[in-house]
Amino acid sequence: QVAILSSGYLSGEESLALLQSLRKGQLYQADHSYILYPDRNVPGFLEKNCLTERQVQDIVLFTTLIKAQDSSIISRDINGYYHFNGHFRNVRDLSNALEKLNRNPKYKDLVAAESATILDLFEETFHHDEFTGRSGTFFAYEGLGSVYWHMVSKLLLAVQETVLRFEGEPVVTALVERYFDIRAGLGFNKPPDVYGAFPTDPYSHTPKGRGAKQPGMSGMVKEEIITRLAELALSIDDGSLIFDMLLLDPHELLEEPSTFDYLDTKGQQQQIDVKPGSLAYTFCQVPIIIQASQNNAIEVYKSDGGMETIPGQVLDKANSQHIFNRDGFIHHLCVHTVL
Repeated sequence: QVAILSSGYLSGEESLALLQSLRKGQLYQADHSYILYPDRNVPGFLEKNCLTERQVQDIVLFTTLIKAQDSSIISRDINGYYHFNGHFRNVRDLSNALEKLNRNPKYKDLVAAESATILDLFEETFHHDEFTGRSGTFFAYEGLGSVYWHMVSKLLLAVQETVLRFEGEPVVTALVERYFDIRAGLGFNKPPDVYGAFPTDPYSHTPKGRGAKQPGMSGMVKEEIITRLAELALSIDDGSLIFDMLLLDPHELLEEPSTFDYLDTKGQQQQIDVKPGSLAYTFCQVPIIIQASQNNAIEVYKSDGGMETIPGQVLDKANSQHIFNRDGFIHHLCVHTVL
């Protein structure tokens, strides 16, 4: 799903249909998360490597070996169940055993006639050709029933790319809803008793029925940093800072006045007042304040006390370059926007 969304191959409507289907499918969890692979019932150890009476009786080599009490390929236990040699690790071991029997005139003709059938039965019993690693057999890490947080954050990024690709089209509203539904399932939006850990800490995975496991700077951090830029209305195009409010959540705006502490371009601790209806962050150590307003404009506050107002939500290249250079020319930006 992530690959085809990021490829740009789907239309907006097709992308929405995929996400709606994913939301209703086996991968979705009730807490807005997604597991990496569908859960499944995997046979227990004692259920594996068991052949039925009919499977054995249909192969003359098997019945001949059993009568001769030759367990090089097959054996019968005290309960009457039949099993391939327990030392076989894969089909190569079985092939080697058949080749050894082929050198015995007593079994040569039977081996020639039934080797293909026996090899097929071995695969039917163990499904080695279908093995895809932990995804098919394990129940932790990135295995069955596990939420793999890096993959969920990749899905978030792929949906964000899709939202921005179809901005301005009628389908974008529904795509934005899908985006925030996925975002609601990320760890930092969960209480500790649900996440199973400190919600702001990155973890590798959450096994089925358990809390988050394997802490560390996992790959999910990268995608969440990337997606956060657009959530803060910030992007860069052709050397200019652009402020696009499509994914800005109005609930993040302050309800009360506050003071924003930050390090300036010289590494000095600074403070700046932030009004209600705003949020603040730094980019290249320059404070950017997003302010709900009646018009769209960018106020550029310079370190020498001057101020410049730029209509719209695109910062010109010259001022953008000052921010990229961290040269201290711009003290902060106040981006007024109609929400």
